[in-house]
Amino acid sequence: MYHVTAQKRVRIIMTLLNLSFAACGFMGMYHLGAAGALLRHGDRLLGSLRACAGASAGALVAAAMVTAPDKLEVCKDFTLRFAESVRRRRFGAVTPGYDFMLELREGVEEVLPADAHRLASDRLFVSITHFQSGRNHTVSSFGSREELIKVLLASSFVPVYAGLKPVEFRGQRWMDGGFTDSLPILPEGRTITVSPFAGPQDVCPAHRGLLDVQLRLANMNIMYSSHSTKRLKDTVQALQDCIRSIE
Repeated sequence: MYHVTAQKRVRIIMTLLNLSFAACGFMGMYHLGAAGALLRHGDRLLGSLRACAGASAGALVAAAMVTAPDKLEVCKDFTLRFAESVRRRRFGAVTPGYDFMLELREGVEEVLPADAHRLASDRLFVSITHFQSGRNHTVSSFGSREELIKVLLASSFVPVYAGLKPVEFRGQRWMDGGFTDSLPILPEGRTITVSPFAGPQDVCPAHRGLLDVQLRLANMNIMYSSHSTKRLKDTVQALQDCIRSIE
């Protein structure tokens, strides 16, 4: 369910609009649902849309919105297959012989068109984290389709869970952008935020908690409630299971 409060329904009159999708693991299905709703019913918004941004799963959905909006159903099918592929393995993503990043790459390649890097340059902003310094970096220019793929994979790389070797991009090693900026806000225009966690985001579930308490995680505020806690737990549960399996 996509909840927009009365305050958030204020008419947007700014010319430049951006969409930002939060990091959220396999809960990226929420983003795909939101993106589909925008494509079906958001003609006015899409007409003013300048760019899309995101981290981790959010970056993947943002890339699809910018380069292949007609393939959202393909994205949904892949996400379900991918999640099931991980779930059915004895030790999840760290099961010996299983390559999490390879399967993710195959899904990305299935969606991105040949000229995806041209379509994405200056219109897609991907949050990634430098592996050694832990600093955030946002990438918005892509010299080739392969560069775009590497950036998207880097933004989704969670050490241990997704593998032991960070993704290399432009001579540096990178990991999940959700560690340092899970909900990028672009400097120009109005950024409309989308998150599967209840909070002050523009598109998000309704807050069901009794207390008006917020948690701030990597540049994103989340309303504290048992429902939000469960969603956070579901997001990281697979990672925790993997770590326990190799201890």
